[in-house]
Amino acid sequence: MSNRLFQGLIKQMKDAAGRELGVIDDTGAVISASELGRIGEVIPNAAPIFADNEIHIIDGYTYLSFKSHVQTDYAVFVEGIDEEAVKFAGLCCVSLETIKQYYDEKFDRSNFIKNVILDNILPGDIYVQARELHFNGEVSRVALLVRTDGHNDASVYNAIQNLFPDKAKDFVISISESDIAIVKEVRAGIEPGDLEKLARSIIDALTTELYVHALVGIGTCVDNMRDLARSFKEAQIALEVGKVFDTEKTIIGYDHLGIARLIYQLPTTLCDMFLHEVFRRGSIESLDSETLFTIQKFFENNLNVSETSRKLFVHRNTLVYRLEKIKKITGLDLRSFDDAIVFKVALMVKKYLDSAPTKF
Repeated sequence: MSNRLFQGLIKQMKDAAGRELGVIDDTGAVISASELGRIGEVIPNAAPIFADNEIHIIDGYTYLSFKSHVQTDYAVFVEGIDEEAVKFAGLCCVSLETIKQYYDEKFDRSNFIKNVILDNILPGDIYVQARELHFNGEVSRVALLVRTDGHNDASVYNAIQNLFPDKAKDFVISISESDIAIVKEVRAGIEPGDLEKLARSIIDALTTELYVHALVGIGTCVDNMRDLARSFKEAQIALEVGKVFDTEKTIIGYDHLGIARLIYQLPTTLCDMFLHEVFRRGSIESLDSETLFTIQKFFENNLNVSETSRKLFVHRNTLVYRLEKIKKITGLDLRSFDDAIVFKVALMVKKYLDSAPTKF
């Protein structure tokens, strides 16, 4: 592809400068040339040309290498060894390097996927670029977001990349110092449990190989390219909501957020109003830690008094006494399903307000 990319520009430069010129790759092979018969010719002993960014003179031609992304793998040759040839070689390098970088950015699949999930590309352009890249946009994919404790260096990226070797289907994209996104092709109708196993394998790899603590947010599966940005946003939200309501979990799926997702999307002013209405008879702060722990266990045991008292190692009557005390303070009887729902939501709302999360 590079030879076709360079050839048009080489022809224009030859017409402007009146000198023969061309481009060689790092094997010394001529891939583009103003004299078409030279294409395919191999320049012997070309290795020194790519060893530095200096001018090299070989057989009456001026050679100068230029970079493509990270590696120096192309060089320009210009007819002549005079000062004008040196200047012209430098100008050619700048022009060819710029056009190659533009082409790579425009037609690089990973860069394309990154623009899609970050919503940096117009919906109408997604399918146009997908066709240009021969990219199948109608298969099931899911976005995952891996968040580390600020250890997003090359080793973390490489460890994750090694778990997804099929670069034609799966994409690992660095988002920030702490976040790495994964866009993975999956089979239609994949079970959430399978995605959690995938997330667990990522966490285990980072923990065992690099001793890095990581969290993984999982978006929902989507069937077209346009919805990938939504799946990625869901993975972001999953991590943010999990940071508030599920601090013990390292894998949080958007589908499993439940009511926490609704609370997270509420305005804080509305949450304040709700708390004041629920606890107008008595502040939630008046409940001591032992009482709050009792409430937590009561909810965990599905409002079952006998089971909760057994788990707390207290007499059933002691638990009933505590529940009556809560009812007296708040006006809510946790043995009543409706009151229990209100209290549970109120506790989550308070946790949300105390966390003051940063929303996307």
